[in-house]
Amino acid sequence: MSPQNIRIDVHHHVFLDAEKKAKKGLEVGFRTPEENLPWTPQISLAAMDRLGVQTTILSPPPVSSSAAEHLAEVRKQNIYSSQLCATYPGRFGFFAYLPFLDDVKGTLEEIAFSFDVLGADGVALISSYGNGSSAKYVADDLYDPIWEELDRRHAVVFLHGAQTPSSTPYPHPWLGVPISEVPNETYKAAAHLVVSGKKRRFHNVNIILTHLGGSTPFLAPRVAALSHYMGCPLTPDEILEDFKSFYFETALSAHETTLTAMATFVPSDRLLFGTDFPAVSIKTVEWYTQNLENHFAGRPLDLANTMHENALRLFPNLGQSKDVSNGGQQINDGP
Repeated sequence: MSPQNIRIDVHHHVFLDAEKKAKKGLEVGFRTPEENLPWTPQISLAAMDRLGVQTTILSPPPVSSSAAEHLAEVRKQNIYSSQLCATYPGRFGFFAYLPFLDDVKGTLEEIAFSFDVLGADGVALISSYGNGSSAKYVADDLYDPIWEELDRRHAVVFLHGAQTPSSTPYPHPWLGVPISEVPNETYKAAAHLVVSGKKRRFHNVNIILTHLGGSTPFLAPRVAALSHYMGCPLTPDEILEDFKSFYFETALSAHETTLTAMATFVPSDRLLFGTDFPAVSIKTVEWYTQNLENHFAGRPLDLANTMHENALRLFPNLGQSKDVSNGGQQINDGP
């Protein structure tokens, strides 16, 4: 593949527990393609080769580790991802999985281990942690020490909407939580970071919003005026400025309509290529990728920025082998 056609996928999941993934799919109204479960590295590598993806940045599924889940399980998954990077040099990077964020001490320890020992490319967060009225969005004051550490490290955060059900049932079996609710959860987390002043305060953290930010680009002007009216000290222009400081990746969202809207919101240097594989089929990824290429036809620099250049600038060490000295044997087939 010629350098100008390189693709770097920043949205690519690791499903270590096929049974757990299938069960969660039933709960939220979505079906992972049967051919992608049980997942192995070879499934991802074959898809990457077919899709022309040189390097993929792996992330955990967008579900919260439970408060009771032992820190050892999170550590195990991060070591496994690090091992993948070492076993297949140049093909994988990874966003570290973090514990339930209410465990601030445990989370800070995992951040340090993931960056300093495993060489993580960033951390993966979901929009909120907990269930029901006890849930907290990522800009909650309790999590400030976590953001302070990420800011100190100039870290990259991959922010994915949580699979949080609405207070009403999803309207149709073909409109489950990942289709109808996750994009709005991404927006709510982004808006919370902005109006709370956390996006501005922790400005050294580069935050990637999944799925072109979900509904974020379309609701940002609403927040700008109405949140200011409700008491947010930031001006409408400042609120919009902070919304525009996110990165936006294209998984399951690239279309002439959405990409045209994005061009009026942020320059092409804020866009990143993503697939959401293996949560969806190769055929689905190909449809969105073709939309992306059609949109940028005749604009090779914008296409190159989105497909790989922006990612290379954001992740200068991407694809380098990770230190797995604390992880044991390198791996061949699967978890």
